[in-house]
Amino acid sequence: MSHKRPKGVLGLGLACLDAAVRNRTEHVPTSAFYPDTVVRRTSFVAGGGLGWRISALETPRETPAPWKIVVITGAPSWAEYWAPVLAALPADREMVVVDRPGFAASEPAVCVGDIRIQAAALEPLLDAAPGQKVLLVGQSYGAAIASLMAAARPKSVASLVLLSSFLGEAGPTARWLVETGTRMLPLIPRDLRNAVLEVSNQRHQLTHMRAALKRLSVPVHVIHGDRDDFAPIELAEKLAKDTRGRRPFRFQRVPGADHFLTDGPIETLIGRLEDCIPPASAPWRLPALPKLGWLAPRPAQVGGAQVSAA
Repeated sequence: MSHKRPKGVLGLGLACLDAAVRNRTEHVPTSAFYPDTVVRRTSFVAGGGLGWRISALETPRETPAPWKIVVITGAPSWAEYWAPVLAALPADREMVVVDRPGFAASEPAVCVGDIRIQAAALEPLLDAAPGQKVLLVGQSYGAAIASLMAAARPKSVASLVLLSSFLGEAGPTARWLVETGTRMLPLIPRDLRNAVLEVSNQRHQLTHMRAALKRLSVPVHVIHGDRDDFAPIELAEKLAKDTRGRRPFRFQRVPGADHFLTDGPIETLIGRLEDCIPPASAPWRLPALPKLGWLAPRPAQVGGAQVSAA
């Protein structure tokens, strides 16, 4: 395929510029890479009475998979960059990755800076088929939003993953991006502008995230690359250590990985997510009853000789 998606922070910036120049909501339409039987675009109406049309990518399945993986993306929020992961999922998993409000083809066009409003808007993603369980993944800026979603619908989420969590303090690459973008807000494309506005105004909202995490009774997995220069790994590790939830947090360090785990080997990311899904338990059966010899028929005796019953 001649088209390639740019990677990393600078790559995302270039993709925003390219999409703006070409008047597209995606850098390269997902259909250029995958048939819609493998990865397809969908949409839904935002929750919370907001009425926005929200765009997402999903993996079509003829029958519901046992686990539905819901991904709340970072900033800029482009589900397209998860397409290789969706395409590589096994048949017994399904995934939906959202373009958050204010990005790509999702409404509204303006920045929705309040993470509580975003969480309410994305709540319909947690709807699942009967018997299906949800693994909720919050990537980067989406980690805080996913935490609020899990707390608002505790019975709908079986496990929460905070992936490359952005927690208010930027690493060197993100700091340069925000500082440069802030000076050029009127000139940069909408998606990049909304990303800069989100990231630069997140810190004071993290009290909502921490309060939500303390209320959760489901497993929480914190996964972070040790070469992340966008969101410092130390903050994610501190969050996992210091948050006193109803269950201990599980912190996973990914050696050699940067902020964008979707850019690395797809199998590594899928494997890390799979580690957050408990193995299927064997079906429960009644225990075998002991053989009771005294219930067996006894042979009859005739004239001192034993005669077996017919």
